[in-house]
Amino acid sequence: MSKQIVSTADAPAAIGPYSQACKLDGFIYTSGQIPLDPKTMELVNGDIKVQAKQVMENLMAVLDAAGADATTVIKTTCFLSNMNDFVAFNEVYGEYFKENAPARSCVEVARLPKDVLVEVEVIAHVK
Repeated sequence: MSKQIVSTADAPAAIGPYSQACKLDGFIYTSGQIPLDPKTMELVNGDIKVQAKQVMENLMAVLDAAGADATTVIKTTCFLSNMNDFVAFNEVYGEYFKENAPARSCVEVARLPKDVLVEVEVIAHVK
């Protein structure tokens, strides 16, 4: 099976030489999503909860376009600009993974694109 590119207008368009996601052998690998509004391509202003919600909505749109959803996510990697936001981020993140949460890594990084507070990427299985 060859790699398939996943693209949807319901998530921000790629702002560089990458795809929103790639599908291969029944798995979906998303690019990291930041809190961009897909309609305006502008950053969503607000605290970590506001930004995390937009990131998760963007990811859910990409997963949907790829034939997956939150229940098929196997692994997430979460990047926070400040680990002090961990608890607030978890509150939002947990709304999307209520049962059978995926494996996860969550790290603080020095800087994220456009100086956002959060970026998340996922690996999922096709439904």
